[in-house]
Amino acid sequence: MNDVTARRRSITGFGIATLVIVATLLSLGFWQLQRRTEKHALIAALDLRLAEAPVALPSSDRWSAMSAATDEFRRVTFTATYKPQPDAMVYSSGSGVRPDVPGAVTWAFLPATLPNGATVVINTGFVQNTMQDRAQQDRVVKTLITGAPVTMTGYLRYPETAGTLTPHDDVAKRLWFNRDQRAMASALGWGDVAPFYVDLESPVPANGIPRPGPLEVRLKDNHMQYAITWFSLAAAVVLAFGVWVRGQRRAA
Repeated sequence: MNDVTARRRSITGFGIATLVIVATLLSLGFWQLQRRTEKHALIAALDLRLAEAPVALPSSDRWSAMSAATDEFRRVTFTATYKPQPDAMVYSSGSGVRPDVPGAVTWAFLPATLPNGATVVINTGFVQNTMQDRAQQDRVVKTLITGAPVTMTGYLRYPETAGTLTPHDDVAKRLWFNRDQRAMASALGWGDVAPFYVDLESPVPANGIPRPGPLEVRLKDNHMQYAITWFSLAAAVVLAFGVWVRGQRRAA
């Protein structure tokens, strides 16, 4: 095999590899653009749900037909009575839907009974980061349990799935690290609960603690930057291949 033939085969081989790499980078770029379009549609849909007037909480016989895709963040109103049962606190380092959250907080979750006897779990709002102070949390929540019905307005939310790096729940302290009201109910004896929980918007306690409030969608949208990065890498690979081929031809 002479040098010219070997060089041609080398260029062909590198050309095929470059084509595969560029095609992969371009597909990643277009995928990010597609995700950006989907994210914008999701934000628009969620903004619409959050802006709608609250509707009556669906009756318990309809809960099985509801889903996160069609019902999450829907505003609802209902009357319920907080149960005199142990609360659960959920630690979070911030919030993507509550712009008033100052940083690390714990969210106070309580079961409440509807007039028909069904139980729905209420995220009554946040408490300043007191994840190690169970006595303080108990004092805060105690004021909510009056035995009187309360008319509430809030947003339907669906349980989270713990990630691989999510800390284990501390049942003894009633401290959770992901919002799964079903796990809380099982551990704390709340009984059967709705497949969703409610992020409370109102009423706000007289002392403001726990602090409920309106939600606002603040989903990250970095997809255009990611797409530009992938497209730029594809261009850089093409440019590097062109420079290399030019060098090979000069060497000939």
